[in-house]
Amino acid sequence: MKRTLLLTSALLLAAAPAASARVVELGAQATAATPSCPGSPTDVCAAVVRMTGVQGRSAGGPKNPFYIRRDGYIVAFTVQLSQPTAEQITFFWDNFGSSAQVRLSVLRRGDTRKTRLNYRLVNQSSVFTLDKYFGSTPTFVLQKPLRVKKTNWLGITVPTWAPMFGKNLTNSDWWRASRDKDSCDPPKNLNQFALQTIHKVEAFGCTYHRERLLYTATYVPDPKQTTKTTK
Repeated sequence: MKRTLLLTSALLLAAAPAASARVVELGAQATAATPSCPGSPTDVCAAVVRMTGVQGRSAGGPKNPFYIRRDGYIVAFTVQLSQPTAEQITFFWDNFGSSAQVRLSVLRRGDTRKTRLNYRLVNQSSVFTLDKYFGSTPTFVLQKPLRVKKTNWLGITVPTWAPMFGKNLTNSDWWRASRDKDSCDPPKNLNQFALQTIHKVEAFGCTYHRERLLYTATYVPDPKQTTKTTK
């Protein structure tokens, strides 16, 4: 009996506590922003349409909130949706597609002065339909986590339209869109600019100030190595 007790004690001493993953919600540190729809007057409603965008700064949050500083995985993302009126929804259906859609994109930016506005699509989530979630903040868990590498960026891609947009915010709020420099303003910016072909490169030629794309991403960085070799 004594030998058994000693052995049990040794096993308990050798057992290590289970490791827990560090989880970071990228983009969540910013101050709250209200989506634009239905707007005042009620016929005014701004939504994101047919493009890929990257939030460069949000008031109250860090610079480059969607820049990846360590290899890891994206396991989910969240969008904050407004509640458009029935008339506004009909307008978007008629002009940009019958369903509001969104997907998360992993991008790699050019590293020279000439290419710093060029982004290559390196990975992307599946498409999620938003029609059932207007007026709420849904989180979409990815069936297959997206692998991200240090220096990658996370953008949001809208193939059709999505009411996940805040405007008339502070000077600290700005974002870039995958549009040509001569297509930043209507009606040209209503063309299709959504980046959806892996390895394709697009110039993010339009920067918008006092506006915000209302998304966050759930990021699990790789654990830091603490020993050089293990047995």
